[in-house]
Amino acid sequence: MSAAPSISTPAAVMRPAAERFHSQLDWLDSWHSFSFGSHQDPNWMGFGPLRVINDDTIAAGQGFGMHPHRDMEIITVMVDGDLTHADSMGNSEVLRAGEVQRMSAGTGIVHSEMNQTNAPCRLLQIWIEPAQLGIQPAYEQKPFAISESWTPLIEPSASGEAMAIARPLRLWRAQPQRQQQLPLPTAEERLLWIQVIDGELRLQSDGTRQQVLRRGDGLGLVQDTTTSRELIGISDTADVLLFAMA
Repeated sequence: MSAAPSISTPAAVMRPAAERFHSQLDWLDSWHSFSFGSHQDPNWMGFGPLRVINDDTIAAGQGFGMHPHRDMEIITVMVDGDLTHADSMGNSEVLRAGEVQRMSAGTGIVHSEMNQTNAPCRLLQIWIEPAQLGIQPAYEQKPFAISESWTPLIEPSASGEAMAIARPLRLWRAQPQRQQQLPLPTAEERLLWIQVIDGELRLQSDGTRQQVLRRGDGLGLVQDTTTSRELIGISDTADVLLFAMA
């Protein structure tokens, strides 16, 4: 789904965790929500401008050597462990659990991502198509204190602790308690994507319709003005991302 759904698109598009593409190496366990690398399916090319969600676990002492990117907004959400980043702009940083990195590849950037610790690390790497090609490359990294409520990570314009990318897009993260109700934020963007990092949640629509979402599940929604939706934590480890896109 490389383009924004048309008005006739079903209101919900489910991507169960077990149906994602899977890449397994001796040092990397990677689950791809959308087409990536050798895994290509024209039905799963993205959702609106959301092009890649890779759930990567990298073995101790391993990682991705220097490799290039161009014209892509890349967001890395660190879940567990540490990851060392180095790039052609001169940045050399350690990305730790709870931190978020945003990188505008723009006209071109080369970088590496290495787990230099003695334990595995886990991260979600997200690629967003930029609104404009050929921009100046940029890098930013911030820690976030994730709460039971929606914590803004990315906003259309940088505000507070949230960062901005070269695309009007919002990204939140939350870790609701068991049975806690978490209304989906009201945003002007009409496309929503829910990605479960860990645990289990229940999506409730209009107080009645319910759908259980588990670790690795993704769900795309087309917003409307008549449906109220909320997520409810049903495990002690619920952890979830929410994207809002035009």
